[in-house]
Amino acid sequence: MPFFPAPLVSSLMRVEPQWIDYNGHLNMAYYNVLFDRAVDEAYELIGIGLDYLKTQGHSTFTAEAHVRYLRELKEGDPVRVTFQLLDYDAKRIHYFEELKHAEEGWLSATSENMTLHVDMSAKKVTPFPDGILRTLERMKAAHAHLPRPEGAGRAIKMPGKG
Repeated sequence: MPFFPAPLVSSLMRVEPQWIDYNGHLNMAYYNVLFDRAVDEAYELIGIGLDYLKTQGHSTFTAEAHVRYLRELKEGDPVRVTFQLLDYDAKRIHYFEELKHAEEGWLSATSENMTLHVDMSAKKVTPFPDGILRTLERMKAAHAHLPRPEGAGRAIKMPGKG
């Protein structure tokens, strides 16, 4: 039975040289690479990582993502990503991530996601097995005392307009 820190914190990662764009900072696509690597770590703890795909033939697909780019990262910057489970149901996981500079602690970006549990042979959304649902329940209980992240549920709109 895994222990779930609240929030989960990824291993240390660094901004790689080939990820830098012509503006001299991390290209927007690679923020998602860093977020995705952290999700892989969280999914291993939940029990829905690569081994789950290989043995059960099920995985998750991202149905929706909302990334906010708040402060630029540069080549070599050390980073960590936090993962907070906001909610789940029989077929979906809703989570929020924060990408932070690992030494200075400032927030660089956030990513809010909804993923779907998929039977890979049928390519159809399907319920999680009971054991995974119990694990998600334990993780949600561990994360229940965390404040709802600022920015969760945000919509894209022009400033000052309804």
